[in-house]
Amino acid sequence: MRNVIGVILGGGQGARLFPLTQVRSKPAVPIGGKYRLIDIPISNCIHSGVDKIFVLTQFNSASLNRHVSATYRFDSFSGGFVEILAAEQTQTVDDSDWYQGTADAVRKQLRRIHSRRGHEVLILSGDHLYRMDYRSFVGEHRQRQADVSIAVKPVRREEASGLGILKVDADGRIVTFCEKPTTDTELDELELPEAPGADPEARFLASMGIYVFEPQVLTSLLVGNSQDDFGKHIIPAAIEKLNVFAHTFDGYWADIGTISAFYKANLALTEAEPHFSFHQPDAPIFTHQRFLAGSRLLGCRVDRGIISEGCTLVEAEVEQAIIGVRTILGAGVRIYQSVVMGADLYESEADKARNAKNGIPSIGIGRGSIIHRAIIDKNARIGENVIISNDARIDEVDGDGYHIREGIVVVPKDAVIADGTRI
Repeated sequence: MRNVIGVILGGGQGARLFPLTQVRSKPAVPIGGKYRLIDIPISNCIHSGVDKIFVLTQFNSASLNRHVSATYRFDSFSGGFVEILAAEQTQTVDDSDWYQGTADAVRKQLRRIHSRRGHEVLILSGDHLYRMDYRSFVGEHRQRQADVSIAVKPVRREEASGLGILKVDADGRIVTFCEKPTTDTELDELELPEAPGADPEARFLASMGIYVFEPQVLTSLLVGNSQDDFGKHIIPAAIEKLNVFAHTFDGYWADIGTISAFYKANLALTEAEPHFSFHQPDAPIFTHQRFLAGSRLLGCRVDRGIISEGCTLVEAEVEQAIIGVRTILGAGVRIYQSVVMGADLYESEADKARNAKNGIPSIGIGRGSIIHRAIIDKNARIGENVIISNDARIDEVDGDGYHIREGIVVVPKDAVIADGTRI
């Protein structure tokens, strides 16, 4: 596995995750109270023995670059690295300096990827939540002498229309691929007679957006080809003329590229037996070490909550919620079914006095406030006696200091919500 090159696709502008991607790239979005999305695929790579990793990104990549540089440092004898490859102009003045899609992103960085002379190229997404040992995936790819291998997951019929669905022959070779089938005819043709996994209703094989390519095959598919997306263009073309095989993965996997999916994935972490858990001592998810003190809880009630380090909660009530690092909750705050991302810094007493003088809430959530079905991004300043609950059940709106997406209130990073506000 030391000869496998990992390539993590940071995605585009991340419009579906707005406003969480307003000032950061998708892989830099916080998750689970103390992690970032990029930590998932990088940790999977490290546990699988893949320690040469490129992250391709172009939008708002500064915070991602800081996180990766501060977190993933390999010793000089291992040869391992995690390197950001941001979009740049590399050829002529007329050449676009933006990645136009997943395949275009890899195409424009082929020279750097191949400079490491890997035996295989493992291509991953930066906004999926799952645990996977890539060693079995790459091992099966080698055993079959495949040109391309695709990780697939069994899904149910109602999920199939939003994914790339494929069929395989008796040897596991992919013979049919359909991107987001919608008609009953298409679905009927792609449905398997028997479910390949534990769920008897999951009779469709969905592409997970995880690929293993032979280096020369990757080059031949991308060079001289103007098509931009792996799922829509490159993979269907490869299936027609190359040996493309499927590797079945039957564990938990979630695409968290939308506000609703991100919200649900976070809340699911608070369950007694979550499908995905950060609590695995033999395979931890790595992230930046902040050296924060343990959290202080004074007179609080917490049920199905995750409280990250460095927090102070006073007489708070937390139910089915994530509380991120350095969160400050004033007396009597109640938080239900919400994600609070925390803060990047602590304010001093002088800072708080200055805030009070200027009529600005301090970072955190002020006393007596109620937060329900919301995502509170980092460094938000929420005043006292604020109510965020979307009782009107508005599906989408852009308000003053907040946004509602898919019925979920999102307070952006650094936003200010004045005392007594109702949302």
